[in-house]
Amino acid sequence: LIAGQSMLFITLGPSGTNHEFVTQNYLSFRKLKDVDIKLIDNFYFGLEMIADGRADYMVQAAVHPDCSDLVAKAHFVYGISVVDTFISPGKQLALLSRVDINKPKRVAFQPATRHYVSLENWEERIPVNSTMHVAEGLLSGAYDSGITFLEIAEQHSTKLRVEIKIGRVDDPWIVYGKQGVSNGEIIAAPSALFYNSK
Repeated sequence: LIAGQSMLFITLGPSGTNHEFVTQNYLSFRKLKDVDIKLIDNFYFGLEMIADGRADYMVQAAVHPDCSDLVAKAHFVYGISVVDTFISPGKQLALLSRVDINKPKRVAFQPATRHYVSLENWEERIPVNSTMHVAEGLLSGAYDSGITFLEIAEQHSTKLRVEIKIGRVDDPWIVYGKQGVSNGEIIAAPSALFYNSK
């Protein structure tokens, strides 16, 4: 990653996702300027964009269901490497329900969030591509409940109520790029903070 060079980072949309939020924070943390972020619907399309020069880097949560497959395809199909990793908290999450539904039956969730809370009380459990799509489905009436961002309930307090506040989750994140960084040795942060916390 070269500071001062114009770059395009891509990550998962739509606007408002944790991917967008964390990518913005990552660029700020790395003090990268003159950088644009493009939101995409599909990480595999993102690999094609890097491979043909339309994008420089892609950021993905390592807990995303496609992650292991994507790392393999990046390396073996496209010659793209993991060039950075980091840990970052996302936005605050919550299990929300529509206020007009007393006994919610249909709950939506992005698969990475499936086990953040028990969903046993819902008859139908619906995996959805993005946490923002969960929010959109709640607001359109497609779902009774869903795991999405707490701020959605705050923005739409007349339509949604908070069933369970989950809070922030510290996730591992991966940055993909064309230029490999490993020479067959471990690359890690110079200080392991967890060792000093005992």
